[in-house]
Amino acid sequence: MLHKDFGLEIKAADETGVIEGYGSTFGGEPDSYGDIVMPGAYVDSLVKHKRAGTMPLMLWGHKSGELPIGDWLDMAEDGKGLWVKGQIDLDDPVGQRVHKAIKRKSVRGLSIGYETIEAKSDPKRPGIRLLEKLDLWEVSPVNFPANRRATVTGVKSILQSGNLPSLPEFEEFLREAGFSKSQATAIAGKGLTSLLRGEPGNTSEAVDYLAALAELHRA
Repeated sequence: MLHKDFGLEIKAADETGVIEGYGSTFGGEPDSYGDIVMPGAYVDSLVKHKRAGTMPLMLWGHKSGELPIGDWLDMAEDGKGLWVKGQIDLDDPVGQRVHKAIKRKSVRGLSIGYETIEAKSDPKRPGIRLLEKLDLWEVSPVNFPANRRATVTGVKSILQSGNLPSLPEFEEFLREAGFSKSQATAIAGKGLTSLLRGEPGNTSEAVDYLAALAELHRA
């Protein structure tokens, strides 16, 4: 499951714990992964949830090992993006804190947990991927609207400082680029290990190697 962060645009947050707003908007500029969510991306997933009598989970910060902090009551696509309406559990201490933080706007982001079902490359912009169908698993309030995970840019900054990422950092980078856990482990174990045995400070090939991996997976 991958994660994608958006600014949390709240239209309403009342005293009963009900929140309403937009968690994902369509189009616009590519995010830090070079992805753009397209209209219709959530439709099939929302229909599947409706048929099963379920909804994506409401977690705090993607903490899947902990109980949800509330329930999403309704979700739908419109011309702007993914509209959401949910009930935060105010009897839950974590839910209480999250609700208060949303109301005072100190929690400013919402992040989806999803699986990419269909995507295509933008024919006019190399390296940009259009996400056309996503399987939506969970929607979580998060502290930051901007994605703070390892990306090509982040790994490049490590390399440009004269260092190489650790194996766990490299695996996380690959997972965020869309590779499966087994693929990330195999690539990191074989590719980065040889780079780590190279000459210190010689990182230009590593930069090209990491960027090429991300582009290969997007193709």
